[in-house]
Amino acid sequence: MASLNIDGCMALTTIETVALGTVAGGTVYLGLPVARFSVSKRTTNLLNGGAIGVLLFLLVDILHGALAPVEKAIETTTKTGAVHLALPLALVLGFTVSLVGLAWFSDHYVSSQPGAQMTALMVAIGIGLHNFSEGLAIGQSAATGAISLAVVLLIGFALHNITEGFGIAAPLTNTQTSTRRLAGLGLIAGGPTFLGTIVGESWTSPVASVLFLALAGGALIYVIQELFAIDHSAVTRSALFSSVAAGFLIGFTTELAVHLSMTA
Repeated sequence: MASLNIDGCMALTTIETVALGTVAGGTVYLGLPVARFSVSKRTTNLLNGGAIGVLLFLLVDILHGALAPVEKAIETTTKTGAVHLALPLALVLGFTVSLVGLAWFSDHYVSSQPGAQMTALMVAIGIGLHNFSEGLAIGQSAATGAISLAVVLLIGFALHNITEGFGIAAPLTNTQTSTRRLAGLGLIAGGPTFLGTIVGESWTSPVASVLFLALAGGALIYVIQELFAIDHSAVTRSALFSSVAAGFLIGFTTELAVHLSMTA
C-alpha cells in the first residue's frame, strides 16, 4: 500500500513505483507489430516517413527538457555570480558523446549502407536513453508523494512509447525479423524506463536527467539522418514529407494530451 513520506504526502511503495515504470516502458511493444507488415515499397517509405516525424518530435521534446534546466543554471550564474557548470557540461558531454560515438561506431563497425536491422537497433538505443530520463521523472514523482503526477506521467509516457515502438518497427517492414529480435529491441527501448524508475525513486539528480536527455538527443539526430538516407524513391518528396508531418503531429498530439491532463 502507499505510505506517508516525511512531508505527510502519500507516497507509493517501491513495488507500486516499479510497476508504473514497467507498464510505461512495456507499452513500447504495442508499436512493434508494424515490423510484421508485408507491404509495398511505397507504403514502407511512407511508414519510414512517419517514423522520422515521430522521432523529430521526440527530439524537439528532448531538447526542450534538457535545455530548460541548463538555461536556469546559466541565469542563476548570471544573477548570483556563482558558477553552475554541472548542467551545461552534462548537456554538451552527453550530446557530443552520443552523436560522435555513434558516427565512430558506424565508421568502424557498420557498412556504408547500414541495413534495416542496424537502423532499428540504433533507433531503439536512442529511445532507450530518452526513456531512462522518463523513468527518472516517474520515480521521483512517486517518491515525493506526487502520485497524481506520477500516474499522468505514466499515461503520457505510455502513449509516447507506443509511437516510439512504431519508430523502431517501421524500418523493419518486409524483413525477416524474428520475434526474439523484436523482443530484444523492445527491451532495449522500454527497459530503461523500468531502470530509471528504480533509480528515480531513491535518488534525484538533475545532472543525470540532463545527461541522459542529451545522450538521447545526439543519438536521435544520428538515427534521423540514417532514416532519411534510406531509399525513398517509391514516393514523391511531397508524399514523404507529408508522412513526416503526420508522424510529428502524432507525437505532438500525445504530448498535448499529457499537458492537458496535468493542468486539468
